[in-house]
Amino acid sequence: MSDVEKVFDVAVSARHLHLTQETVDILFGEGHKIEPAQPTKGQYLSTTRATVVGPKHTFTNVAIMGPCRNFNQFELSLTDARTIGMDVPIRMSGDIEGTPGIKIVGTVGEVVLDKGVIVAKRHIHMNPLLAEELGVKDGDSVMMKVESDQRTLIFDDTIVRLSGSPMAKTVSHIDTDEGNAAGVSKRGKGYVVK
Repeated sequence: MSDVEKVFDVAVSARHLHLTQETVDILFGEGHKIEPAQPTKGQYLSTTRATVVGPKHTFTNVAIMGPCRNFNQFELSLTDARTIGMDVPIRMSGDIEGTPGIKIVGTVGEVVLDKGVIVAKRHIHMNPLLAEELGVKDGDSVMMKVESDQRTLIFDDTIVRLSGSPMAKTVSHIDTDEGNAAGVSKRGKGYVVK
């Protein structure tokens, strides 16, 4: 594997929701479909938006990711958490036990979640061939260098999430606070530092 193939996309994720179909039905009407904003495979940014109401602030036009999941989750940055007036833990996606809840408002209804608000831990969805080359496995913590014109930065404690297919692209997800720290607004390039 060449050094070029070891460089991967780093995507900056703004605040967003993952919802069950049941929650989508309550918020937007029975049978509402979460449609992709652009044709894509796998997880996608949908055309559907909601309002999230916290103790101190309300976020409007919050993106909902598709397809629907079997749990509800609101992901935001630490800056967002302070703005909305909540103490939010840093967790891997899906690890929502013991997390705070939030109120979500749609076009026809609203839901108050009893849990599911997290700051997503930065991670790399890694191609298994790259993981083997680097000698890492699912759940390992690595250092990731994110390059930019003026604020190149090394992030420690970045979790490897092994992709199932050897054809899968490696991509990292960081939040807006991390993107700003590294000088990356939407997409950048990164690699694992040995």
